[in-house]
Amino acid sequence: MSYIGKEDEVQQRPYWRWSKVDFLPEESFQNWNTYLSALSQIYSRFNDRLLSRSDDANEITQLRKQSENDMKRCLTWWDLTWFGFGSVIGAGIFVLTGQEAHRHAGPAIVLSYVASGISAMLSVFCYSEFAVEIPVAGGYFAYLRIELGDFVAFITAGNILLESIVGGAAVARAWTSYFATLLNRQPDSLRIPKGNYLLGPIAVAVLAIAATIAMISTKKTSQLNWIATALNTLVILFVLIAGFAHANTSNLTPFLPHGAKGIFQAAAIVYFAYGGFDSIATMAEETKNPSRDIPLGLLGSMSIITVVYCLMALSLSMMQKYTEIDPNAAYSMAFRSVGMKWAKYLVALGALKGMTTVLLVGALGQARYTTHIARAHMIPPWFALVHPKTGTPINATLLMTISSGLIAFFSSLDVLASLLSVSTLFIFMMMAVALLVRRYYVREVTPGINQLKLVIFLLVIIASSMGTSAYWGLRPNGWVGYVVTIPLWFLGTMGISIFLPQQRTPKVWGVPLVPWLPSLSVAINIFLMGSLGPPAFIRFGICTVAMLVYYTLVGVHATYDMAHQQQKLDALKVKNEDEDKEEKA
Repeated sequence: MSYIGKEDEVQQRPYWRWSKVDFLPEESFQNWNTYLSALSQIYSRFNDRLLSRSDDANEITQLRKQSENDMKRCLTWWDLTWFGFGSVIGAGIFVLTGQEAHRHAGPAIVLSYVASGISAMLSVFCYSEFAVEIPVAGGYFAYLRIELGDFVAFITAGNILLESIVGGAAVARAWTSYFATLLNRQPDSLRIPKGNYLLGPIAVAVLAIAATIAMISTKKTSQLNWIATALNTLVILFVLIAGFAHANTSNLTPFLPHGAKGIFQAAAIVYFAYGGFDSIATMAEETKNPSRDIPLGLLGSMSIITVVYCLMALSLSMMQKYTEIDPNAAYSMAFRSVGMKWAKYLVALGALKGMTTVLLVGALGQARYTTHIARAHMIPPWFALVHPKTGTPINATLLMTISSGLIAFFSSLDVLASLLSVSTLFIFMMMAVALLVRRYYVREVTPGINQLKLVIFLLVIIASSMGTSAYWGLRPNGWVGYVVTIPLWFLGTMGISIFLPQQRTPKVWGVPLVPWLPSLSVAINIFLMGSLGPPAFIRFGICTVAMLVYYTLVGVHATYDMAHQQQKLDALKVKNEDEDKEEKA
């Protein structure tokens, strides 16, 4: 790969190539002897990567050279705003609303969306600050690599890939259900029964079409997304107007059939409905003016989306009794129940358009995450290559699409959504921690005592948040535990505010009320994670173990070799400069 050689030289090679050096160029993988030697050094290499951190300049300039070609800067704040709508409004609101209202929250599903919306907006603040200052395709992988180190970034990278793959599969499965409804058939009628599974070939086809469009051109994908999202907005307006026109307030009783616990159980699941906004941050390399366009696109679209979600959830709950809501095609069946049979076709068509744009924007964002992860050699750098003509990462797009397609072919939405929510909440929690580290710690500037204080205060915030979540799960009607955990969270946050000076001031746009808002984001995300059932954490744990096995066998050695190769190049550059000075003297 291009990191071997002089720093500013990139040998032009064909895009489509398949040699070993394109997949495993690092020294540790040259032959079995070098690999066995690398495995024997696993402990020292792990310590090296655990403590290492990247920096802004490396992520913005050095790593981008791994792609050999630049992505095209063609997006404005207008594109990003519509990407925000297109990436979020899809399977979440049209499918998970009915599913969670029916199973957990009842009419209080609107409060579930409020709770998830607050958490999502706090994460949006954190994203905006990072994306403005570090405009790279890697999104939170790059941000965490800078602030929390290489190993934490890898764990996050694994969850990014997991979230992206599972998210695409979940939306594609939901697309099939609504397409069946549009054809006046049962939601599962287009799937093929095979033993205990319902196979989804149509979901695979939809993923392939969306990926193909994304690979051809980012700008054309944006234009298509704008048209589809505009049409979907008209459908949403119809749903709201017609829904409230047929509202029956008696359907709101009982408002809390499963109590507060049901609200937060549903909130943890419907958090998936807000997922996707982070894709905007991955398009920073293709944005003409990131410092202005990204905050406008993120904050503007998410503020409106939160309001829309709450209104749509309320309209559904007032149209139909929560016990009668169809979990698979809630809005279509709700309109049918009030005598508007024809409306189900319009709603199904709108849902299809929404989920199509989610898949389109997802194909863009997922590939850009993958590209930057490959630039860091955490996965083979072949996936980092950007096509010289299209300006898009075709290899990375293919990887994500094929992986999502395999899962979509076999899995059901409820299994996917619970696993996805754990992964999403974990990543957003880590983002908030990273923002606090960025504001209060700068290498070789922050005194050691202040660094120790920051670590202690962060541990208090995280531990107290976990305690609150655990107590809620064990005794949802109790109060004694909160007397301990909530004040501890408050004291940990206040400790950062009073005893630690901020070491970095945002250059253009920053999160307000630091450290309080990021700390609140940590607490809410951990609380929502605790509201999920044990099966979700079992799946999450299995996936995390698989990531650690991969890191032990491949990732740690690839990143170690790359980092130390760069150090050798830097030392050689300094040596050459010194020799040039001596010759001139």
